[in-house]
Amino acid sequence: MINRGCEVHAVAPDLERGEFAVILESWGVLTHNIPMSRTGLSPRDDIVTLWSLFRLLRKVSPRKVIFYNIKPVVYGLVAAWGAGVPERYAMITGLGYAFTGQASGKRRLVQEVAKRLYRASLSKAHLVFFQNPDDESLFRELSLLKPAVRSVVVNGSGVDVHYFEQQPLPEGGFSFLMLARLLADKGVREYAQASYMIKEEFPSVEFRLAGDFDDNPDAISLEEVDKWVNDGVIEYLGRIPDVRPALEGTTVYVLPSYREGTPRTVLEAMSVGRPTITTDAPGCRETVEDGVSGFLVPVGSVDALYKKMKFFISHPDAVEKMATSARVRAVEKYDVHVVNGVVLDEMGIEDFRGEVA
Repeated sequence: MINRGCEVHAVAPDLERGEFAVILESWGVLTHNIPMSRTGLSPRDDIVTLWSLFRLLRKVSPRKVIFYNIKPVVYGLVAAWGAGVPERYAMITGLGYAFTGQASGKRRLVQEVAKRLYRASLSKAHLVFFQNPDDESLFRELSLLKPAVRSVVVNGSGVDVHYFEQQPLPEGGFSFLMLARLLADKGVREYAQASYMIKEEFPSVEFRLAGDFDDNPDAISLEEVDKWVNDGVIEYLGRIPDVRPALEGTTVYVLPSYREGTPRTVLEAMSVGRPTITTDAPGCRETVEDGVSGFLVPVGSVDALYKKMKFFISHPDAVEKMATSARVRAVEKYDVHVVNGVVLDEMGIEDFRGEVA
């Protein structure tokens, strides 16, 4: 956006305390903070978020806005519409807790609320970006997106193939890695169960897990992770700001997620040159070419995951071949500069010197 002549503002909660503000400001981006609870369901807190966005947008008076993730999309689009922003865009990066798993109890309530909010807010959008065709189809089927609102599918958020350079496979022992927020819907338990099964046959194989604990209702508990670690099956790496060393030190990447927008960690693993085992689920199935750059397994199938892990351990030549294919796929399909170019072109950001976005 900056290179195309825009004045760019970034809005997020707690931005002043994060490293991203420093990076953004070094590029010439103007940063703003708003109060927002990522997972809370408090109407009062959400009204505060909506009002804060409305006031900020009235003050900045941008020509174009684009929002990511459910709460920014829902409240941002309404605030931008109320503030009179001429062009309003949204990026659906995944459906998360509300749309995965069995819809019962609290999850069903959250899903129904999310549907109503999406339906109301997306009617204010001029264009909605989706990161996989399944999400786009679902929104159309559920009438969350009106026929008059245009939508475009892009290849996720892309990956910087120069930052995530191809690296040789590690020598010595065999290892698997999973990077994710510690949620059941990410397939963390399936990964752990398959790891136990492999460990019985191949005790020297290493299984690593990295990611934050979460306050989501679907979260994995500390006690569960402690048991996996104490049993000598999983090495828990915690939250790692730079995932490259972990990816470079692993043989095969694993993400048995139930649903994604487009999983960034899979793109990063492929860019580094690592075969991936992921699920035949929305968002995941588009990333890996089954049998070429990795494998797709059914959602929730520990046995299928175990078998593909065992295949890689027993076929080192296939690891080498798929590693090369994974890098090629990342470069050809998911280069972040190509993805960003599509988004900017669709938003009509060509050469708006002096405009505010």
